[in-house]
Amino acid sequence: MRRIFLVVLLLGAVGAALMAFVAPAPGPLRNGPAAAVDHTAYDRLLKKYVNEQGLVNYQAWKADQQELNQYLDKLSKNPPAASWSKPEQMAYWINAYNAYTIRLILNHYPVKSIKDIGSKIKIPFVTTPWAAEFFTIGGQKMSLDEIEHGTLRKKYDDPRIHFALVCAAISCPRLRNEAYTADKLDRQLDEQGRDFLRNPAKNKVGPASAQLSKYFDWYKGDWNKNGQSVAKWVNRYATTKMNADAKVSYLDYNWNLNQQ
Repeated sequence: MRRIFLVVLLLGAVGAALMAFVAPAPGPLRNGPAAAVDHTAYDRLLKKYVNEQGLVNYQAWKADQQELNQYLDKLSKNPPAASWSKPEQMAYWINAYNAYTIRLILNHYPVKSIKDIGSKIKIPFVTTPWAAEFFTIGGQKMSLDEIEHGTLRKKYDDPRIHFALVCAAISCPRLRNEAYTADKLDRQLDEQGRDFLRNPAKNKVGPASAQLSKYFDWYKGDWNKNGQSVAKWVNRYATTKMNADAKVSYLDYNWNLNQQ
């Protein structure tokens, strides 16, 4: 009887060893799809340092940068995943562009204009502040140009981004004092369009003639896509509508800093 018991015990030990060898070692628990970044902290900062006119208190913000640094670190480590919805991805990139623009200004503040940063000789896409790769997202060095032209314009095909991206200049669209979020993005972009086209300092629209922002000249190809036109986009948001054959000229661009 004792011999039978020992054999059974031995066979059990061998079986357990074989199971341990064949079964995969336990690993970390698998998570679901990566969650979209929460922009609440950035929203709080915008409400604290940006007024209703979109002007920024850079002086006060420069003395209180810890929370901005933490938010930018979160952006850097959590690039949009394929599982994110289009609005989640767009909100991420718009907030990233605006937040890293603020970071650029704070890095050099006090400064009169974003164009005073970097090389005195400005070669588009090469030596401008927007071409400088001064931050990292998902382990990749990036520039503001890469967010705007290489990602948002290239991938999402929504000209309304031009109403949302703010390059820290007076003639830019108003910097919202709230973060862009997926659930509100469509409304936010339309509100930005109305705000921009109804501001006579940035666009003067009449039936026979219109003095428009340089945005409508610089990005003419975007406005004319998909059967649209500059006039159609302007009339979508302007209070006064311009005729299709209205004479169009462009206002001088004020590059002074959008500061309080």
